[in-house]
This record gives sequence, structure tokens and C-alpha cells, in this order.
Amino acid sequence: MDVKTLSELLKGTIDPTLRNEAEKKLAEVHKIIGFGPILLQVVMSNEVELPVRQAAVIYLKNMVSGSWVDREPDTPGAPVPFSVHEQDRALIRDNVVDAVVLAPDIIRIQLAVCVSQIVKHDFPGRWPQIVDKVSIYLQNPDPSGWLGALLCLYQLVKNYEYKKSEERGPLREAMNLLLPQLYGIITQLMPDESQQAVSVQKQILKIYFALTQYVLPLDLITKEVFSQWMEVLRVIAESDVPAHTLQVDEEERPQLIWWKRKKWALHTLTRLFERYGSPGSVTKEYKEFSEWYLKTFSGGILASMLKNLDQFRQKVYVSPRVMQQALNYINTSISHAHSWKLIKPHMLQIIQDIVFPLMSYSESDAELWDTDPYEYIRIKFDIFEDFVSPVTAAQTLLHSACKKRKEMLQKTMNLLLAIIQTAGTTPSQKDGALHMIGTMADILLKKPVYKEQMEKFLVEIVFTEFNSPHGHLRARACWVLHYFSDVKYKNEQVLAEAFRLTVNSLLHDKEPPVKVEAAIAVQMMLSSKGESARKYLEPQIREITLELLKIIRETENDDLTSVMQKIVCTYTEQLVPVAVDICQHLVGTFAQVLESADAGDEKAITAMGLLNTMETILAVMEDRPEVHAALEPVILQAIHHIFTNSIMEFYEEAMSLSCDLTTKHISQDMWKMLEVMYTVFQRDGFDYFSDMMPALHNYITVDTKAFLTSPDYMMAMYNMSKAMLEGDPGEDPECHAAKLLEVIILQCKGMNIDQVIPIFVELVLKRLTREVKTSELRTMCIQVIIAALFYNPALLLDTLDKIQIPGMPGGVFGHFVQQWIHDTDCFIGLHDRKLCVLGLVHLMQMPDNQAVAGHAAQLVPSALLLFDGLKRAYAARNEDESSEEGDSDEEGIDSELLDSDEDEIDDEGQAYLESLQEKVNKASTGSGFTVKASIEDEESDSDSEDDYDGCEETSLEAYTTPLDEDDCPVDEYNIFKDVLGAIQGSNPTWYGQLTSHLTEVQGKALGEVITLANQRVAAKESKQIEEQGGYQFAQATVPGAFSFGAPTTSPFGK
Repeated sequence: MDVKTLSELLKGTIDPTLRNEAEKKLAEVHKIIGFGPILLQVVMSNEVELPVRQAAVIYLKNMVSGSWVDREPDTPGAPVPFSVHEQDRALIRDNVVDAVVLAPDIIRIQLAVCVSQIVKHDFPGRWPQIVDKVSIYLQNPDPSGWLGALLCLYQLVKNYEYKKSEERGPLREAMNLLLPQLYGIITQLMPDESQQAVSVQKQILKIYFALTQYVLPLDLITKEVFSQWMEVLRVIAESDVPAHTLQVDEEERPQLIWWKRKKWALHTLTRLFERYGSPGSVTKEYKEFSEWYLKTFSGGILASMLKNLDQFRQKVYVSPRVMQQALNYINTSISHAHSWKLIKPHMLQIIQDIVFPLMSYSESDAELWDTDPYEYIRIKFDIFEDFVSPVTAAQTLLHSACKKRKEMLQKTMNLLLAIIQTAGTTPSQKDGALHMIGTMADILLKKPVYKEQMEKFLVEIVFTEFNSPHGHLRARACWVLHYFSDVKYKNEQVLAEAFRLTVNSLLHDKEPPVKVEAAIAVQMMLSSKGESARKYLEPQIREITLELLKIIRETENDDLTSVMQKIVCTYTEQLVPVAVDICQHLVGTFAQVLESADAGDEKAITAMGLLNTMETILAVMEDRPEVHAALEPVILQAIHHIFTNSIMEFYEEAMSLSCDLTTKHISQDMWKMLEVMYTVFQRDGFDYFSDMMPALHNYITVDTKAFLTSPDYMMAMYNMSKAMLEGDPGEDPECHAAKLLEVIILQCKGMNIDQVIPIFVELVLKRLTREVKTSELRTMCIQVIIAALFYNPALLLDTLDKIQIPGMPGGVFGHFVQQWIHDTDCFIGLHDRKLCVLGLVHLMQMPDNQAVAGHAAQLVPSALLLFDGLKRAYAARNEDESSEEGDSDEEGIDSELLDSDEDEIDDEGQAYLESLQEKVNKASTGSGFTVKASIEDEESDSDSEDDYDGCEETSLEAYTTPLDEDDCPVDEYNIFKDVLGAIQGSNPTWYGQLTSHLTEVQGKALGEVITLANQRVAAKESKQIEEQGGYQFAQATVPGAFSFGAPTTSPFGK
């Protein structure tokens, strides 16, 4: 195939009439050796028209992204998936950098993705040449090749951006050669303001940012080199943007290359300061560097930042991202005494002339409010917007200065109160002042001098704005009440008025943004004031709920779904009659959100919020079976929609709702849902098995009889567990699968599920013969077999006799017992230990079994180890966890203030732990003892006994069985005591084998277990008597009919 033929084929893919035929032909030829390089020639050919070259580059990108690496067949015996032949890969590697350099922008972007993929798989091993190729282009005095070469280098650096220092060897080698070249080019080009030159500079800054974002390679970037780059960044940061850019519409200016270059310079400076230049919050390898950075660069860089802010103050245009980064840099400066001294004289002016205007209601806000209030709401509540917004940066700076530095709060509040109380203040300025005061709410409420005045402030200043003719001030009044929801009201009438005004805004204001702010304020005030606030909303609660549903549908705002959840939880009783209507509305809104064309991240968050609200309603209505039953068909519509349309991002919520609908009772429709879930699992639910588990557990335990009526249900559970244990989903889902089998066995004891025991046991045994990395999975698989022993010992022994597993000579049962005894200390939590004890009791009754007799001396010590754990686990469970800790409001706000010569220390961070460790080491050197303790981050692993958490429940403990019920008749202490006592009487020789090896400590522990067993009997009897209404002396029943000695007998009855 040649360039011309392939071009014609690709041209066909653009023509709707020829597309199917062309795509079919491409599918046939793309696997032929030589196809890839010819495709790249089409992309590079100037003779071929641009749309065809675009089609070619997209085809190439998809081929490189999906088929560059050799892959194994999906399943054994399946055909090997297609991958590009090494001969073709070599030709593409040799030519792709040239292609990027020569291509027009629209094609260059797609080719860059190809370079990224190739670097990921082939650099440095198969493609070290990329470095020399880029270097040759950068050495060429002709600047036309620089941008393409830099784009290739950027892909290489991006591939290492998040890697640890020790994994960056190849990058360091490459940058040893290339970084000086980058520096040479950028210093040469800086005076050149042409679009081409500035584009190259911006690309170099992006490379430098990616190179230094997570690791600063001090061997590559020495202090001298670093200083050179800091000068480059400083010059660009304070350079003026050409005047001709002002002719461009303001909304489009941030996209201009001159502003982008400046943004990357400030972004890099801010990052370097935060990560490597802030003593007290850097890791030890940068400790000395950070102190040098602060002293060397603070003056020059802060001057650049202040220059940008000053331009904004003088009404010269500065792009939002440049403002945001400048404010972030100054925010970091507040924490360090050295930089604070430089910034302190300017700080109040920054607050007055920069922060205040940014936080005030702007003309663009007003325009958006009037033309599209719903878009206004979306932007104001968009968490993604916060990451790039200068307004958020201004809020953060204000909060830091007033919280961390003395006198700043008082000076700022004086300024703001003066603005609010001045007669000529504009509505926009009043909004800014209230916005700033609300931002500092948490600081103000901890300061007695302001705390005492807050109620007066709300009544005199905030309440009056609820009647403002300006919608944005009414919204701000609601917002302020939200932020001051924790105010302690001395006069209850003021609290009542706060609720009245907010509810009135929610119900009757005509402006959607006001309604949204009012709803959130209501939620925050309800949360803060608790039970005492219920009465204020109760008379209008239905009206409020219906209005809220309406606004949720109109705005699709996620924050409002949590308001709804709060309302539903607080006024459950009052909302019972309309619960079904509420759910119907939520399901309708959910469908609407899914249908909207631009369903991005925000829509997904809102949809999730709606599903969570449905879940809240189900939870609060749990004890009302009639409401639950009426809600079920409504909520099933949403679940069905998610499952039948494979909307995977909501599978978790759909599984959770299915669990809620099966907690107490399982309807016919919900049994049908089990079939749907099984289909979903087979189709695409492999990754969601752990999320399905709570619902599957309900199907087995809530209505076991119904579960056993159809063999299909049992086989569905088995097939899912089998898919997990034979696939490779990771060990956590595999633990869940084994747990499911264990639950079935224990739940169905006495219900004749003998036919499935062999296949369950064989499944987990096979899993145990493959590599198991964690003790959790190993013990969980062993537990399934112990459950089978508990279910029917004779059946288990018979099953294990028939199973032949390679590498296990001498019978599977012996190997199983050996592994079980060896892993006794790995059984944790109440359930696992209890079942393990009950299993050991069965083994104790098998004196004639050779495998058991071989471990006789270990059975009782193993049980004692488990009892020791059980004792602690029961104690931890019974501990009363309601130790309320009182905390005072004022605590610590003054202690958080820093003197002018103080630095802020990040006491969460690595640097703090390291400095503490140094002090420990110093303290230990003069003493007679060696301090061996080392301070570790809380995430570091530690298996020490001191960290023992008595309860230490695993997440699987939540999947309960009849053994875990409070009134379970099977008491492991008593059964152990009775069986051991009976063995002592009936088979003294065997008793001797079981107990004669006990140490003195173990003998004492055995005595304690017997004592505890008697205490548990007594406690249980007195509890029963209490429940029956007093003592009635009747003949106590003694456990009888235990027969010992035969290997298959059991003290638990069949």
C-alpha cells in the first residue's frame, strides 16, 4: 500500500456515503506490516489535503494508544491481540519527532499524544534517540523547529512528572544535556515579544514546571542554575503585556499567549515557594535549600507580585490566573517571618485595594445574574472554579492574614465596618464587605470581643439586607447567616427572626440565586442549632420541601441535595405522607439530569446527590413498612435505568439502594432485581462485586427460605464468587467472595444445602493452592472450610477425601489442619475468632483422625490464643463510646497568632516529624539510655502489639450470620468448656494429649476461660429471668446427648 491509496481510503472515512466501506477496508489492512509508517507519511505529506491528514493522525493516535505494546491473549487459547510490528514501531520512532516539528498546530496536538505513548513504553530502552533528536533541533539557529521539538520534550518530562526521585535517572541524564539549551533559548528570546517567540518561551516554562513540580533535582539544578531560572521567572512575572492585547475582548484575553506565558511564570514561582522554599513545611532534603530560598529570593519575587497587584489596583487589566497566583504567593509569604516583614507594611492596603474589590459583586456578576441566573448559580458553586479563581485566592489570603498575624483582624474589621456604615457605600461594596466578614466567621466567633457583638451585627446590618431591592444583597444576607450559623443567640427571638427571614427568602423570593443561598442557610442553621431549631420550620415544612424539590430540579445544584437530606432527617414524621411524592420528584429530576446533553462532572455529582437523597429517605423510613413498600417501585425506576443502560458511574449508588430495599423484607420485584444484578455482574460488574455484597448478603439472610426456593439464586451466588476467586480482581474482592460462601453455609445450617458444600470447598481450596499475598484472604478461604466443618463434619471429611490436589500428598485434610493451626493468630475480630474456636472444638472431638492427632498438642493453645483475642474484642465492643469531650469556642485562636518574627510550622507534615526526631536524638545523646524510638508518619505500617485495637473488626465483620446475633444460643466459651470437660471424663488419654503440654501461663489462661464460661452462663440466665419479669425457680436444663470419640460427632446437633 502507498501514500496515495491510503489517502483515498482515509478520504472515504470522511464521506458519509463511503464511510462503512472505507472503515471495513482499513480494518483489513491496518495489521499489515508497513501500514503504520505509510500512515505517518500521509500525516506528514503537504500534498494531501488537511482533513485527510487529520483523519490519518487520529487513526495513528488510536493505533499507538491501543496497539503499541505486545499484549497477552485476554483468555488462554484466545487469539493474540493485534500490536504494531517492531519494524513499524522503529520507523515511526525515527520519524515522529520530525513529524511534530513540521506539522501544522491542528495535527501537532494529536502527534504529541503519539509521542507521549511511545515515550511511556519505549524510553529510554528502545528510544534513547529522542533526546539527541530534540537537542539537534534546539541547537539549530533556525527557530522554526524549536516549538515542535519542545513539545516532544514536554511529553518526555510529563511522563516523569509524578515519579519519585529514584525513578528519574533517565530524565536527569536527558535534562543534563537539554536544560542548558532551554535556558539559552529562553534568555535569547525574552526581549522578543512576537507571538512565535512567546509561544516558545511558554513551552519552555511548562517544561520547567513539570520538571520541578514534585521533585527539585538539586544535582541537576544547582543553586547557581536555580538562581538563573529564578531571574528568568522574575523578569517574565513583572514584564508588561503588549498594549495591543487590550484590543481583544476581555473574556478572550486570558487565552492570549502573552498572558499564558506570564501565568506559567507565576504558577512556577508559587509552586517552588510552597514546595521547596517554605522552612517548616519541607522535607529534610530541602531544609537548608528552603532557608536559602527565603533569604535570597523573597525581596525580588515579592516585588514582582506586588507590581502585578498594583496594576490591578490602578485599573490596568491583569488576567484572573495571574492575579490568583500572585495572591497565592503572598499567602505563602504570610507564614514566614522573613517574608512577612517585607509584606507587612503593604498588607492592609492589599486587603483594601485588591482583596476587597475582588470579593465585591462585580459588573460581570451582575450581567450573568440578569441574563442567566442558573449559570450564575452553577459558577458560584463550582468547586472546580475555586482552584483557579482569584476570588477564592483573595478569600484564602484574607483568612490567613487575619488568623496568623497580630493586629490584622482588628485593622481589617475596622476597615470593613467603616465601609458598611458609610452612607455613600454602593450595594457592590456592601456585598464585598459582608463577603469578607463572612469569610472570617470562624475566627470572629472565637474572639470574645467580636463574638459578643455578633448578634447585634446580624440584627442591625444583615437582617435589613433581606429587604434590599438588590437581589445579590438578599443572597449575601442568606450567605452570611449560613457562615455565622454557629452564633450563640442570647435572645431566642433573634434566632426565630433569622429563620423567618431565610425561609421567607426560600419560599417567596423571585430570584433563583437567593432561593439557593436561603436553602443552604436553613440547612446550616438547622445543623448548628439542632433540636431547638426544629419548631421554626415545622409549620411550613411541606411547603419548604416542595419548594426545595422545585429548585433542585431547576438548578440541578448538588449542594441542595444535602439540604434535602437534612430536612428529611429532621422532619421525618411530618414528611411521611409526602415521602412517595418526594421520591417521585427526585427520580424525575435524576432522569432529567442524565438526559441533559452536557453531562459533565458537575452533573454526575448532582445525580449522585439525588441518589443519596433517595437513600436517606429509605433509611429514615426504614421502620415504616408501608411507606417503604410504596417507595420501592419509585426508586426501582432509577435503579433499573442505571443497570439497564450500564451507567457505571452510578453502580455503587444503585447497589446501595438495592441493599436498602432488601434490609427488612424482600418483595417479588426485588427478587427479580437479583436476576438483573447477576446480569449486570456478568456483563460489566466484575469491578463492582464488593459494592454488590451488602445486597447479596441481604438476599441470603433476610429471607433464607425464599432464597433456597430456587437453585438459580444459589448458583448465581456461587458463579459470582467463582468468577472473583478464579479471576484476578485483587485480594479484597476475593475476600468478599469467600465471605459470601461462608455466610451461605452458616446461614443455611440445618436447611440441607449438602449438595453445594463440595463445590464451595473445592473452590476455596483451589484458590489456596495459587499465590495468596495477604493473610486476610488466606484466613477467609480457611474460614469457608471451617464453616463447612461446623455445618457437617462428616460431609466435609468425605468431601476432602475425594478432592485430589497436586502437591498435597497424604490427603487434603491434613494440609488444611496444618495451615489452619499455623494461621490461628491471623484470625481477628469477634466473628472469625468465634468460628475458629467452634471449628477447633470439632477437631478436639476427632481423636481417631490421624491428621488431628498429629496436632493434638496445639489445639488447646490455639484455642487459648483465640480466647485471649475474644476477651479483648468483647471488651472493646461493650465499651461505652459516648465519652463526650467538651471543647471551648475560644480555645487556641490567640495561640495560633504568630509574632512578626515567628514562622508557621506545618505540624502535620513530614518536615515537622523530622525536626521532632532530631530533638529526640539530641535529647538522648547526653543520657545513659539510647533512645530507639523513631517518629513515623501515621500512615507508616506498624504491626506492634501496642497499636492493638481491641475491636479490630474487619470490614467483612459487617456481613453477619446467625452466629453473630446477640441471642445466639451457640456460646463458644461454654461449648469449649463442656466438650473439654466431657473429654476429660470419657477419654483421659486423649485429654492428656490435648492438655499435658500446656505451660504454666497457658494453664492459668485455661482456668480463666473456664471461669469466664461459667460467668457467661450466669449472666445469660439472669438476663433471661429479667426479661421474663423476675426470678422463677425451675429445673435448669443440662446439655446432654453429646457423644465423644467418633470423628464425625458434634456437640452442636445436626
